[in-house]
Amino acid sequence: MALGIASAAAQAQPVFALMYKQQFGYAPSCNACHRDGGGTALNAYGEAFKAAGKSLAAFKAIDKQDSDGDGIANGEEAAAKANPGFKASTPKAPGDWLDALSLIPKEVQARFPGIKTWLPKDALLTDADLARASALGASLSKADDNTIYIPLVDQRPSGTALIVAAEYQGKPFYLLLTTDRQLNVTAVEPMNTRQLPQAAKSPVYARFTGVPVDRLPAASGTGLDAAITAAVKNAGTLLYVRLKNA
Repeated sequence: MALGIASAAAQAQPVFALMYKQQFGYAPSCNACHRDGGGTALNAYGEAFKAAGKSLAAFKAIDKQDSDGDGIANGEEAAAKANPGFKASTPKAPGDWLDALSLIPKEVQARFPGIKTWLPKDALLTDADLARASALGASLSKADDNTIYIPLVDQRPSGTALIVAAEYQGKPFYLLLTTDRQLNVTAVEPMNTRQLPQAAKSPVYARFTGVPVDRLPAASGTGLDAAITAAVKNAGTLLYVRLKNA
């Protein structure tokens, strides 16, 4: 089951980045909207953009706000290529947030050492995707859009990575799922479990290694391991329906 993305456009970007570029003239890092890269929790600017409707008009609606609390309005920062979602980035000192590799979360880069070329691919689910996911035993909705990070070697995909949002007893946590180019899981590991430290210690992660993403186990029960299993099942299925040729 080889990765069905060889013909994907090398400049594919998440929808937010495309709209941001249309509004401000350049593509941002995922950290303009997320705390730790695409798939992680939204930062204050991302929350404001979401609350304003997640559209081109939303940028204008939040231009005068100061989401990151650095004393400079969002629109002024964005126009100056500073990050409106990161307090330490200002028009006078924007930092390196627009470097090519800043588009890829450091945790993702660490799983693919030496990779310098990446394809961040937008994963927006269609009705057909949802139907295929349901047939595979996953419960996805159009709200489960995400960013798939694809490392390239000689311009060919060598695997995938996806940051997985999960929740247990009302507390969110995040996982990192990686695969090889055949879409077999190479690892699932805790990435951000500050609100639920016990999620970092679960033995269930080893259960997923080596499993093709379309054959990941379904969750059973209501405990923490079930919550992790459900999140991984959904994430793996998202990878499959968006990347595997129908």
